[in-house]
Amino acid sequence: MTYPVALAELIEEFQAVDDKRERLEMLFELADEVVELPSEEWNDDTRVRGCQSEAHVRIQVAEGRIEFLSAADARLVQGLMGILTLAIDGMAPAQALLIPPQFAEEMGLLNTLTPSRSNGFRNMFDKVMNEIRQSTEG
Repeated sequence: MTYPVALAELIEEFQAVDDKRERLEMLFELADEVVELPSEEWNDDTRVRGCQSEAHVRIQVAEGRIEFLSAADARLVQGLMGILTLAIDGMAPAQALLIPPQFAEEMGLLNTLTPSRSNGFRNMFDKVMNEIRQSTEG
């Protein structure tokens, strides 16, 4: 699979680090990549179900490009959102839909997270992809 450049670089960075703590620190730093969804816009439609934290995402497509807005009450979860931000923000929807969820396994992310956080990340990924699909259908 050929990933978008920013995601491919991120996968390489994570693969180069064996230490779990260091990977977690990298995740915390990725929280800064998030394009913030204001808390007053959090609602049932934006909520990521199955996530341990309060997490919200919204996809908008403007001029053929994805705008990915997200927020969470936990910095670790915002770091996970930062990964998706780097992966899909500004991308054409058709390109984004080609990204398989296995990238998280390739980067060693799932070994770093607890099973419930891994599951929450998968739920977030699925929600984002479903919203992208819906935006292209309408």
